[in-house]
Amino acid sequence: MGAHHRPSMLSRAGAASALTLAAVGATAILPGAAPAADASSVSTAALWIAASKAGSPYQWGATGPYRFDCSGLTQYAFKRAGKQLPRTAEEQYNRTHHIPASARQMGDLVFFHGRGGVYHVGIYAGDGVIWHAPKTGSVVRRERIWSKNVSYGRVNG
Repeated sequence: MGAHHRPSMLSRAGAASALTLAAVGATAILPGAAPAADASSVSTAALWIAASKAGSPYQWGATGPYRFDCSGLTQYAFKRAGKQLPRTAEEQYNRTHHIPASARQMGDLVFFHGRGGVYHVGIYAGDGVIWHAPKTGSVVRRERIWSKNVSYGRVNG
């Protein structure tokens, strides 16, 4: 198929993916857009990849591509974006550069803390929401951050 007959990225992606592109900032993904810094482009790509898994069932210990637990989703998304992460939320927390909430950006990891340490992780999507694989019986979804007991980590490019 010739270049002049190729459908645009948005028409190929479909409506759900177009919404995902809008949610994560289409300028970082669309051809001809200004390139982002390495770390932010990896994180933005990971966010887009995680969002593309919306509706995938949660399964404890699963790392994709069709089922995920929380850290399996973040590991999968960053691996597909070109960056290796360890397997568990606690290990991912220990591997990231910790940043204050005021410096968080889309694509940063959000870590949830409890008495036993880090118990959950998601990918920050902006406006106080994350993409994550919540728990047994649920699916990968976009959801508002429900706790104040969180910290943020940036994956270096």
